[in-house]
Amino acid sequence: MVTTQPPRSEQDAASPGLTPELIARIKRLEIRTRRLAGTLLAGDYRSIYRGTGIEFAEAREYIPGDDVRRIDWNVTARMGAPWVKEFVEERELAVICAVDISGSQLVARPRTGRLGAAAELTALFGFVAALNHDRAGLLTFTDRVERFVPPRHGRRHVLRMIREVLLHDDPHRGTSITAATAYLQRVLPRRSVVFLISDWFDSGYAPSLRALARRHDVTALALVDPIDLELPDVGLLEVETAEGGARLMLDTSDARVRERYAAAAHERAARRSEQLAVAGVDEVIIHVGDEVVSPIVAYFRSRARRR
Repeated sequence: MVTTQPPRSEQDAASPGLTPELIARIKRLEIRTRRLAGTLLAGDYRSIYRGTGIEFAEAREYIPGDDVRRIDWNVTARMGAPWVKEFVEERELAVICAVDISGSQLVARPRTGRLGAAAELTALFGFVAALNHDRAGLLTFTDRVERFVPPRHGRRHVLRMIREVLLHDDPHRGTSITAATAYLQRVLPRRSVVFLISDWFDSGYAPSLRALARRHDVTALALVDPIDLELPDVGLLEVETAEGGARLMLDTSDARVRERYAAAAHERAARRSEQLAVAGVDEVIIHVGDEVVSPIVAYFRSRARRR
């Protein structure tokens, strides 16, 4: 069940718990992702995510090769020679990272697994936006909206977003993509770029996600941990469901148990891809533990070729 508790805004958010280790980690993320944002991604980002329109800048003298459709006939008549209109793109965009911080994000390797990958992706998109003078914002969610940080400019704001992903109060354990997408539909007044970062351990979200994608440019980033795909052979193992809390014993040495686990993982991935296709949203798979930037570079370049 999705709760309706209002999210805490950026203004309410405190920042206790910033240990020296966490501060150092955020600094490393900043150094790494700012460099990557400025080298690998900046050009593709700018070509893919256009501004919201164009506006008149000035008139100038005609140069052979200019588009004759841009001739300003009023100025031309006054000056006695051809002049053309110059336009500039209304560049500023809002880039929103919607990050799942539910219980399953902490499975196996808290802060260095899925959650760590989500923080790195948030940093990457935030700094790409900042380098292009766009605004960046953050939504964290579980089975409810946990916190919304409205889009703003600047490096310090991006660092705030990273901190909110890595350091937060005790969130709910469940996941509701629908809660996140419905909230974004309400709070984003203009067309925005939305990166939805989750393990997608949820269902029934296609209608709400499709509605969001009609108004905004939405990309689904699926965080896949190796433990999601294959059960290691370590004998008897007590496991707890990440979002339900139920405990059970598994005999991981039994090949049939491992096969059923792998088959369930395959079915889950197929359902996710099917729902995202129904919603009309691109899917980018991020393998946790691998380089998270390479899939984003490949995706940006693929989208640039589609234009």
